[in-house]
Amino acid sequence: MRRVDALTITGMNDPQARLLALNVELPTPVAPVANYVPFVRCGDLVHISGQISLDAQGGIRGIVGEDVDLAAAQAAARLCGLNLIAQMKAACGGDLSRVRRVVKLGGFVQAGPNFFDIPKVINGASDLMVDVFGDAGRHARSAVGVYRLPLNFAVEVDAVIDAPEGSP
Repeated sequence: MRRVDALTITGMNDPQARLLALNVELPTPVAPVANYVPFVRCGDLVHISGQISLDAQGGIRGIVGEDVDLAAAQAAARLCGLNLIAQMKAACGGDLSRVRRVVKLGGFVQAGPNFFDIPKVINGASDLMVDVFGDAGRHARSAVGVYRLPLNFAVEVDAVIDAPEGSP
């Protein structure tokens, strides 16, 4: 996974332009697999349901520290971040410039008993938010190791964003 030098995209305020500069194409938002909705708006805050480390190839599954190494787990968290941004775009009527701030990420890692680098894993999602939204992507965060995640995915991340309805 290649990080783009922040100076390359610093002058870009449009998240969509930043995605292009990062050579990132957003996936189609993932549909819920149970009795919940992908996001809920409460005033200007949008709460986005947990997004798993799923991509077109099936995603990254397994126990971090056993089946999945740190680099793959960070890539899994980045996949979660891409899925979150796809949901953000849907919640904002297709306009990512309406995201004023990524307020908080909650990261969950399906960790083995001897794996303790949970925060380093979730950096995969956190770094992506800053790359795409600049300073507005800096957020509060939790990073938690858990016994199991749905469908054996390695990582799940949820988010709260500040994104008022209407134009930016």
